[in-house]
Amino acid sequence: MTAPVSHPPIAWHDEARRAAFERWLAGIAPAHRLVPASLRSASSDASFRRYFRIDAEAGGAHPSFIVMDAPPPQEDVRPFVAVARLLHEAGLLAPQVIERDEARGFLLLSDLGSRLYLAELREAVERGEAKQADALMRAAIAALVQWQSRADASGLPPYDDALLRRELALFPEWCVAREFGQSWSEAQRQQWDAACELLVRSALAQPVVAVHRDYMPRNLMVTGAGPGILDFQDAVRGPISYDVASLLRDAFISWDEEQEVDWAVRYWEAARQAGLPPADDFGEFWRQLEWMGLQRHLKVLGIFCRLKHRDGKPKYSEDLPRFFAYAHKVATRYNGLGALARLLEPLMGTDRVEAFY
Repeated sequence: MTAPVSHPPIAWHDEARRAAFERWLAGIAPAHRLVPASLRSASSDASFRRYFRIDAEAGGAHPSFIVMDAPPPQEDVRPFVAVARLLHEAGLLAPQVIERDEARGFLLLSDLGSRLYLAELREAVERGEAKQADALMRAAIAALVQWQSRADASGLPPYDDALLRRELALFPEWCVAREFGQSWSEAQRQQWDAACELLVRSALAQPVVAVHRDYMPRNLMVTGAGPGILDFQDAVRGPISYDVASLLRDAFISWDEEQEVDWAVRYWEAARQAGLPPADDFGEFWRQLEWMGLQRHLKVLGIFCRLKHRDGKPKYSEDLPRFFAYAHKVATRYNGLGALARLLEPLMGTDRVEAFY
């Protein structure tokens, strides 16, 4: 007989929450033949959510499940439940919500496995297997077109002027001031405001679709049925280029621009064939994608610094050079954004950033 695998105990900072979780788990375990002793960490993210994997007894319909711990009031699982339903209705693969305690923030989910897109792409690049990376990215693009063309976005929150500007404001607050300890002059603040105006205006002028809002390889799983989609609870209805920019200019892996353009063209053609309305001219769509990516990258620079200084998660700041490289490249390329490039340059750490060009 094989000895049971021993897993490190789950750490809880709140004893009352631990007790509530154990009561909830004990209550649902018999119906799904769960093995509570098998509970172990599966992953965590930049939020307060945690994910555990738990085994089921042999002979059940599923060998394992995922448990989400999303403590209120910091987290609300209802958007996750709602967007999971939208993804399934669009014919896409996402975790199924099997059990839920929305008031306490506990969910039992189907398990999409452990083959992360990011890891598979990195391994393909290291092995020189360009065709494998291309196949994975084409599958992700096809799933994105399916999401945009089939998901009913009418009930999602709007990616509106106020939200776009709140996100951009994270950069001067957390990156410029907190990470680098710098203060802008009134003239520099006016240059920043002018750049933000251009980026927000470009975003709001685009056709509106369902936006995952973090559609990147770290949130996709490799499965036999196509990409498994994760971390979708912040979905909104907003600019058509947003998720494409997220996929092509990722937080954790970078591509040559020739490859980015190739995949962007494939997306643009597939979207038009599916009846979606990206810009008629690919050159204009590419500009929209670059500007949308710039808005996102400025936001992420602020978020990664906030994670370091407010939330005690410094690891994300290791990728600041990648995002400075993305942002600076776009800002130097287009009329009206040159002043933004000059605002970025004192912060960039040129030697480190050049590695990403």
